[in-house]
Amino acid sequence: NWFETKVRYSKMGENGVDKKVTESYLVDALSCTEAEARTLKEMEPYINGAFSISAVKQAKYSEIFLDEADSADRFFKCKVVFITLDEKSGNEKESSTNMLVQASDLREAIKSLDKGMEGSMADYRIKGVNETNIMDVFLYNKESEGGNE
Repeated sequence: NWFETKVRYSKMGENGVDKKVTESYLVDALSCTEAEARTLKEMEPYINGAFSISAVKQAKYSEIFLDEADSADRFFKCKVVFITLDEKSGNEKESSTNMLVQASDLREAIKSLDKGMEGSMADYRIKGVNETNIMDVFLYNKESEGGNE
């Protein structure tokens, strides 16, 4: 399950003045409560002063393609339509899903999406690609949670 959390805090601007900002993060968690707790834990070392979680909502992504390159500093929401053939009627049937791709720009996002879909046997087409305001993705890590599942 993916949850989008919004963190609100004061950030020092380039002109030296504190400014309230809200940043979005994507968290792999089982519940809203866990997503909020993990976001607080992840952000604590990076923020001086008070900060809060201003929103938590479930995000519907069927796949997430991450890129380790330093230049891949943006996240793109890709709407992908899968095309299947209804054997009884012979008509094409479309079903859409959202995927998140980390890339440096729009062109790289499409390349990364196509590369991630290479092993898929399904026919698909990209219906839309939009840059999101997500700053980072926090994946579930068994070791950091102390679990032995």
